[in-house]
Amino acid sequence: MADKRVDALEQLIALMDRLRLECPWDAKQTHTSLRSHLLEETYEVLEALDAMNEETGEGSEHLQEELGDLLLHIVFHARIAEDLGQFTLEDVATQITEKLIHRHPHVFPPDGEGQEEPVDVERMTSTWEQIKKKEKNRASVFDGIPIALPSLTRASKVVRKSSILGSNPSIPDLRLETEEDLGEILLGLVEWARQHDVDPESALRVTVEQYVEKMRILEQENNSEF
Repeated sequence: MADKRVDALEQLIALMDRLRLECPWDAKQTHTSLRSHLLEETYEVLEALDAMNEETGEGSEHLQEELGDLLLHIVFHARIAEDLGQFTLEDVATQITEKLIHRHPHVFPPDGEGQEEPVDVERMTSTWEQIKKKEKNRASVFDGIPIALPSLTRASKVVRKSSILGSNPSIPDLRLETEEDLGEILLGLVEWARQHDVDPESALRVTVEQYVEKMRILEQENNSEF
């Protein structure tokens, strides 16, 4: 029996092939011209996720639609790359498949034998980061975090990486108990920044980069595996 998932993807790929040949708008698009559209679709997926109720499934139809729009962009960019002789959608799928197999040695051990004992999640995370660093030939675990990320998003990724090194920023005594508490404090800090003519995005970015430099030094001193 044919795999319906494969059939559906083949239809989408064939559709994109035809659009690139017969639709003037699709034919003239480039990686750069689609950049803003890709970003917009990504945010719409996140918005659909926020609106969906995972327990009841309410809103899943919207998520399905937005994921389809995002998938279209992946196929679109791959087709543009193929037209330019760079890579194909098959190359993209093959690369991510090989990457996931390599990064899950507890599921796909090199010796071919399955994992007999349960794997600790924290240990899995450390192994994942170690493998990523070797794959990318990175000098630091922080090298893979895009500088262009919004500062709060980058800060979140930085502290997660630093926790792997056994170090974390100090947490002020704010008596936080819920996500709502955190949101209110963050909003209040933004208002404080407005009153004092401070750009909160820039302020956090500077502090995060200073913290990253300290962690890089710690990383080198400890000759960390990560």
